[in-house]
Amino acid sequence: MFENLQDRLGSILNGLRGRGALSEADVSAALREVRRALLEADVALEVVRSFTDRVREKAIGAEILKSIKPGQMVVKIVHDELVEMLGSEGVGIDLNAAAPVVIMMVGLQGSGKTTTSAKIANRLTTRDRKKVLMASLDTRRPAAQEQLRQLGVQTNIDTLPVIAGQSPEDIASRAVQAAKLGGHDVVILDTAGRTHIDEPLMAEMAEIKRRAKPHEILLVADSLTGQDAVNLARSFDERVGITGLVLTRMDGDGRGGAALSMRAVTGKPVKLIGIGERMGELDEFHPRRIADRILGMGDIVSLVEKAAENIDAEKAAAMAAKMAKGKFDLDDLADQLKQMQKMGGMGGIMGLMPGMGGMKDKMAAAGLDDSLFKRQLAIISSMTRAERANPDILKHSRKKRIAAGSGTDAAEINKLLKMHRQMADMMKMMGGKGKGGMMKQMMGGLAGKMGLGGLMGGGMPDLSNMDPKQLEALAKQAEAAGLGKPGGMPGLGGLPGLGAPKLPGLGGGFPGLPGLPKKK
Repeated sequence: MFENLQDRLGSILNGLRGRGALSEADVSAALREVRRALLEADVALEVVRSFTDRVREKAIGAEILKSIKPGQMVVKIVHDELVEMLGSEGVGIDLNAAAPVVIMMVGLQGSGKTTTSAKIANRLTTRDRKKVLMASLDTRRPAAQEQLRQLGVQTNIDTLPVIAGQSPEDIASRAVQAAKLGGHDVVILDTAGRTHIDEPLMAEMAEIKRRAKPHEILLVADSLTGQDAVNLARSFDERVGITGLVLTRMDGDGRGGAALSMRAVTGKPVKLIGIGERMGELDEFHPRRIADRILGMGDIVSLVEKAAENIDAEKAAAMAAKMAKGKFDLDDLADQLKQMQKMGGMGGIMGLMPGMGGMKDKMAAAGLDDSLFKRQLAIISSMTRAERANPDILKHSRKKRIAAGSGTDAAEINKLLKMHRQMADMMKMMGGKGKGGMMKQMMGGLAGKMGLGGLMGGGMPDLSNMDPKQLEALAKQAEAAGLGKPGGMPGLGGLPGLGAPKLPGLGGGFPGLPGLPKKK
């Protein structure tokens, strides 16, 4: 969503970071470019003016003159103001009210209200253990009512039966009463939309609000809307009084202006963002993390949360036990690749890593994209169980059969086998004797000094307690496997893990990916 804006702001601010001194003219020139970048991203003009004025006021004041590195101070000011524009702290759905808590969903037709209603219901059911009732108030579109019913069946969430001829206001009253009688904790009202804002729509929303007395009124808006998002948010807030925003299609290729404008204009927090079509693809909105991503600082916390959600703890423990014994077959490698796919693939992971946003294009040009994982998995899937467990038996005839079955060639199979051999050798070395074995030292948990380590079945080694010879041997093995070459990518794979935040990089390495050339 924010890639274009990230690229523009990144290039502008990188020019300031290394500067030893900044004049007022330098700051003004940079802010002109920032202003242009925000306008190109479809951020509302009034929001851009307010943003650049606040940054200029701080950037040319005493605060910047006292700074040791003025360029970096300007970057910090831009970051802080961006966080302020998005909302200082993340705000979730408020359920602090007497049951049933009524959540009213409003917005234009096509913004994704019905799907978002089901996503929120699914989130409240699975995460918060709430009993939820959904009701469709869109009497003009029977297909919308049927869609909500089918989503309820799909997610095993109760929906209010449709009674022909009832008005939206009557359905709202009946839904609240049914929720009380059924012992539901939350009732979600999916209201009707229009292709544009009109008076009958607003009057209907106001009457539903009067009858149902919702605790939350969430405006669902398409993040690709652009400048119209500001008028939309302002109109609904003035007439209905929204309590928060939900932005859909944040996984699209829009410019991101809606996300930056709507909160600033209404003063109401963005509570949730839709990042895909599936029921689980709804995330909380964290302003600081979004600001970090826009300025190319990465988002390690979200990355770890993704890892925690998508990685099977039992599989990770079993993998760690095998690795401690120096065992690592092709089934294990396939599991590692699948886990990375679940976390959003290479592009998704790289987007969350500090300073790595600009590397995605270079990686794609080098053929290091998500299709690489798919080809490697296809090769492994085309092998027999015996071949996956013991790759040494793979001779020419077997490779020919595997290549035909996976749509690849012998060269790609050989590359995969070479990568596996190098990784298996590393596992054997780390599972060896001496000081309890290096692998044993690497099996850190989520707590304590290992911090993020252990999520992928390990963690960064405790370098302070390792034998220098072991460290030297590990470095050589890592370089041979393409995981630690100068200028190479910091890794995220399960070998040896996400690593501790106090150490440079993130440990591990993408399985089978050579280090990228050092930037000149």
